[in-house]
Amino acid sequence: MADGTIGGNERFQLMKEKLYTGVICDTLDELGCRHQAMRENIRPLLPLAADNFVGRAKTLLSVDVYHMAERPYEMEIRAIDSIKPGEVLVAGTNQSVNNGLWGELLSTAAQMRGAAGAVIDGLVRDTKRIGELRFPVYCTGIKPVDSRGRGLVIAYDCPVAVGGVTVHPQDVVFADCDGVAVIPARLFETVVDMALDKAERENRTRRELLEGKLLRDVYEKYGVL
Repeated sequence: MADGTIGGNERFQLMKEKLYTGVICDTLDELGCRHQAMRENIRPLLPLAADNFVGRAKTLLSVDVYHMAERPYEMEIRAIDSIKPGEVLVAGTNQSVNNGLWGELLSTAAQMRGAAGAVIDGLVRDTKRIGELRFPVYCTGIKPVDSRGRGLVIAYDCPVAVGGVTVHPQDVVFADCDGVAVIPARLFETVVDMALDKAERENRTRRELLEGKLLRDVYEKYGVL
């Protein structure tokens, strides 16, 4: 499997500098993958988290529970401790609103493992502390209650449904102020190459529009809108 690099982390860095979710989703559309943008209510927790980030998916699955498990954090701890540098923690919760699955201490642990960010299809807490860490978190909302006795991580490194997208371990997750896009691992290099080409054509289109040229003429020249 390609590791997303052109020497070191250059490919991911190129994505951060030149790409954005819109052009990535357009490219995925061209390849027939039309459902790779997460649901619109998965948003940056804080404005600072709107800066883009990209990384391989580290998936986690949590479910609602209504009892006190003997070891309520066991699987959660294993998952966080196994994060590799550059990964994005992607948590499926079946759209739970039962508890704040993610908080300051998990953010701290993930950050110290080298995680690029976290995408939670559910609620989070400790927002002020997370903001102080400057660790990017996307989520559906905020709730101050703990997961203990309300939610339980039952698996990790497995396919999860997050924001309406099925995310597999090692898929590439790209997030910015417009939302979150998921690139299937098998298409990663193709998508990046095509998206970089489209972004360059968009740049040329923009320059010519700013020169006063007609939209129709520029569109016929570059084929982007």
